[in-house]
Amino acid sequence: MTELLLSQRDWFMQAGDQVKVSSNVVVFTHPEHRGSAYDLQGQQGEVVQVLEDWKGRPISPTLPVIVAFGRFRAHFRADELSPL
Repeated sequence: MTELLLSQRDWFMQAGDQVKVSSNVVVFTHPEHRGSAYDLQGQQGEVVQVLEDWKGRPISPTLPVIVAFGRFRAHFRADELSPL
């Protein structure tokens, strides 16, 4: 079961959910802005995966939520995203 509870909003995040980046998240790997800082705040994407286990063992990753923005994917903390 790959879902993550956002305690502040009582919302279970799972693969397939549409989300919006709600805080400043700067990446340097965006395909259209490679090598320069690009802020993802306000971008909308789809949750691809919520990382909870590895080979059947529970894990606690720092950035557990993988969100796809077209072909580009990025890892986020749950509090950096809001549901649409």
